[in-house]
Amino acid sequence: MNIGDAAERSGLPAKTIRYYEDIGLLKPDRAGNGYRDYSTADLHRLRFLQRARSLGFSVEECRQLLSLYGDTRRESADVKAIATAKLDDIDRKIRELTGLQVMLRQLVDSCHGDHRPDCPIIDGLSGRHDLH
Repeated sequence: MNIGDAAERSGLPAKTIRYYEDIGLLKPDRAGNGYRDYSTADLHRLRFLQRARSLGFSVEECRQLLSLYGDTRRESADVKAIATAKLDDIDRKIRELTGLQVMLRQLVDSCHGDHRPDCPIIDGLSGRHDLH
């Protein structure tokens, strides 16, 4: 199938598919005319990549997962280790975002939001209170 069909069936833009090919995540065959010719196996890899990327896996993590995907002798412990590390990373980011949310909420709640120029949000962002 051509790149347009592969894009439609995988849910990925053609530009992304070309990028995955450029960085070696995918190597479609070439038809006699030189155009890319995507197989059913390529389509499965593209869908795999689309799902993995939507879960937040980096390109390098996807490379590792694809390697395991294609290895019939893989150990599920290796796959689980990658997924567990990603889950730990997501948990860390959630904690960081929660902390940011609390700080910003405090700033917003302390601001009157009226016609006066005094603004605790500006003061907090400028670090004025940190200097005292």
